Amino acid sequence: MKISIKGTRIELTPAIHDYVQKKISSIEKYLEKEHSGAIAQVEVGKNTEHHKAGDIFRAEVHITGTGLDLYAVSELDDLYAAIDVVRDEIIHNVVQLKGRQETLARKGARVMKNVMKGLSDNTAKGFSWGMERLKFKSFKKRP
Repeated sequence: MKISIKGTRIELTPAIHDYVQKKISSIEKYLEKEHSGAIAQVEVGKNTEHHKAGDIFRAEVHITGTGLDLYAVSELDDLYAAIDVVRDEIIHNVVQLKGRQETLARKGARVMKNVMKGLSDNTAKGFSWGMERLKFKSFKKRP
């Protein structure tokens, strides 16, 4: 996974850069192999130059790739805490996406199993009309 880091309204020190690199690169183990070429765009910085409640730091991650589009934002008083929270949100999104894909695959497999069961023993679980309706004979000519 390629990681590009951008600092907004703060100086991107080597310590911040290394911390972001370490935290965001740990997300890669949650991604599937087909998403290994994903690009993570990370933006860290201050929300505004002058804030009434003190410094508010913002961490933002946008991961894109083949069939992958994940986004998370965090705003906290501490920059490092904001980076940690946004990392946790992205991991939650990745795990949720993976679970959703597995659920859809299982549902599809279950439907096909019931269809094939219904075709073989003509029960109400599958199609009630049986295998003879599935055979392709020909198109009927219309007058």
